[in-house]
Amino acid sequence: MKNIQQRASILVVVLAIILMVTSAHAFFGGKFKKLKPRDGHVTIKVDKVDDGQAHYFKVIADDGVRVDFFVVKSSDGIIRAAIDSCDVCYRSGKGYVQQGDFMVCTNCGRKFATDRINEVKGGCNPAPLAREINGGNLVISMADINANSWYCKFK
Repeated sequence: MKNIQQRASILVVVLAIILMVTSAHAFFGGKFKKLKPRDGHVTIKVDKVDDGQAHYFKVIADDGVRVDFFVVKSSDGIIRAAIDSCDVCYRSGKGYVQQGDFMVCTNCGRKFATDRINEVKGGCNPAPLAREINGGNLVISMADINANSWYCKFK
């Protein structure tokens, strides 16, 4: 009987560990959707990101670094894109979260209006990514992503 109780306890612990690992992945690493570059660009369907919510993506740059970035339609109706890092806090690897019409640095707590992303560069502002809309797709050049991969080397 004692042997059965020990096995049951071990099973409960193992299941709890599996649940924690799965939850941690979903909480910490699950928000970034992986993109594959094609013909020197990454492409995202506009109708998947035009809801005013921040959408997070990851892509491997030419130097092998995983580059995390976000896309958000700001309150003025423009779809914007930025590296999930900045000139000041990039070493923390923490990135940004959305609070209404603001992106908030999870390292220092500074808030940045979504309608200023891609307009203001430097300091703790999200590092802008050039983008264009072409045929219902948001297109970002891998050259721009590659040039900004240094922001993500500490993640």
